[in-house]
Amino acid sequence: METPQTGVGVIESALETMPGNPGVYRMLDAKGEALYVGKALNLRKRVVSYTQINRLPERLRRMVADTAAMEIVTTHTEAEALLLEANLIKRLKPRYNILLRDDKTYPWLVLTAGQEFPRIGKHRGAQDKANLYWGPFASVWAVNQTVQALQRVFLLRTCADTVFANRTRPCLLYQIKRCCAPCVGRVSAREYGALVAQAKDFLRGKTGAVQKDLAAAMQQASEKLEFERAAALRDRIRGLAYVQGNDVINPASLGDADVIALYQQAGQACVQVFFIRGGRNNGNRSFFPATAKDDAPEAVLAAFVAQFYDDKPPPPHILLNHPAQEQSLLEDALSLKAARRVHIAVPQRGEKADVVSHAATNAREALERRLAESAGQAKLLAGVAELFGLAEPPRRIETYDNSHIMGTNAYGVMVVAGPEGPMKSAYRKFGIKSAITPGDDFGMMREVLLRRFGRALEEDPDRTGETWPDLVLIDGGAGQLSAAKAVMADLGLEDIPMVGIAKGPDRDAGREWFHVEGREPFQLPPRDAVLYFLQRLRDEAHRFAITTHRAARSRKLATSELDEVPGIGAARKKALLLHFGSARGVKAAGLKDLEAVTGINRATARAVYAFFHPGVRMRED
Repeated sequence: METPQTGVGVIESALETMPGNPGVYRMLDAKGEALYVGKALNLRKRVVSYTQINRLPERLRRMVADTAAMEIVTTHTEAEALLLEANLIKRLKPRYNILLRDDKTYPWLVLTAGQEFPRIGKHRGAQDKANLYWGPFASVWAVNQTVQALQRVFLLRTCADTVFANRTRPCLLYQIKRCCAPCVGRVSAREYGALVAQAKDFLRGKTGAVQKDLAAAMQQASEKLEFERAAALRDRIRGLAYVQGNDVINPASLGDADVIALYQQAGQACVQVFFIRGGRNNGNRSFFPATAKDDAPEAVLAAFVAQFYDDKPPPPHILLNHPAQEQSLLEDALSLKAARRVHIAVPQRGEKADVVSHAATNAREALERRLAESAGQAKLLAGVAELFGLAEPPRRIETYDNSHIMGTNAYGVMVVAGPEGPMKSAYRKFGIKSAITPGDDFGMMREVLLRRFGRALEEDPDRTGETWPDLVLIDGGAGQLSAAKAVMADLGLEDIPMVGIAKGPDRDAGREWFHVEGREPFQLPPRDAVLYFLQRLRDEAHRFAITTHRAARSRKLATSELDEVPGIGAARKKALLLHFGSARGVKAAGLKDLEAVTGINRATARAVYAFFHPGVRMRED
């Protein structure tokens, strides 16, 4: 429902000063969060359509009604606006946009440069312009397969430089014919360079030329009666044939391309991406973008492609199974990003069409599996609702646990699950700030719930958002549940259902006791599916709590009291610890002892001594 500060009036006010240039507009709600990000060739003409409320579908009417402010960024061209739009959508995750859920980095294959004997291996993260990279690959498994192929066919080294520099005899990889042992001089730099050149040709798709060269070399070795060398070349040729024969698809005519296929069913979408590089399949991955039920395939594909290449270079060719919305504009934008021409096509026949059809089949099968899993999840949530007397299946279940050792490095955690399984982006950790008596799990739980729900009430006092739980699980028995209920009562949130789950006095996993207010504690049959589901939630909370606590403990072990001494940097800290053995030894040292440390001058020694002995006056010489 519109208010004086939201709705069409806000948009009309923004239009008064809005230019007719290309650019990107953002529609924001009352909290300043993005509702929608859009791009336009003419911002004024595009945004004015939102004031014609009767022509908008119901979903966009709700968006306009929630709009409290608008922001714009102008660009030189519509292609630049499209790239900026994709970047903002991925970063802001607006509620009314089609969203690509992809927070993973992709592995690449790297061949180091500037070395006499370059190393081949897998790589993630920032790339060094001096090195050569091939990719991306869909998974670590896919890049490992290629590394193994390069080892088998071209015998390139994969070891770290430190290992390579200190070898005195060949390693196991040489024995099993996966390396030519350049570390101990079994191959010259010139011969190794020839292997590297062949590997580059292989990765660029020139497999036929490589195979021809190897066959010619094997024939030459046979004619010279160099049978051992001929046998080695024969093994490499067999390895190359093995690699060629083990691609799921081997579209040699494609060169470098990405194959993207969309399948929609039951209001959900799956996009399958195959990475083709050098005519070989570098693996595939399924994506499930957040879409509305009435989003057309053309709009979904356009949004996916723009967001997918926001943080990665597009290949020269992109093959789709449906035309994309504003496909020529999308081509221009990706060409601008890649600084070379990028072609988008929807092949209708031939090998390319077969590859796209194969990707579409994978997309359909992946979505059907996901829908089947969702149906199973829905059945479990319905069972949870029946078990605990909820009005309807919960859409958000929050599970709480904590971890500490004698009160130190104390953390509480919240894990979240819903109709699609764990919602890891919603997980939260709470570093306990109050002084906790060792073993006071009740006190820890009180602090966690106060902070979590106290903040939720500040941000959403009307409880209209989607971050409020339908069920809260507490890892603990009647005491933990009672403490948690008391906190919720103080906050005025008694209506949120809460359940305690405990292993009981004999700690018998699989025979948990459930504690619900107004009911006697009860157990479920050992093979009950709902029991397994609730156990998984409790175990996930326990895992998250333990890993959070261990990480905090590791960070603390890496620090010492010396970090708090003014003027003590890493070098002086190292000198003191090497001299005295520990921070406790530094603390117990006298002034003269501190002055005797190499690298510690008199002023620094006095500062360290004063820090650990604040009440002691030092004599001025």
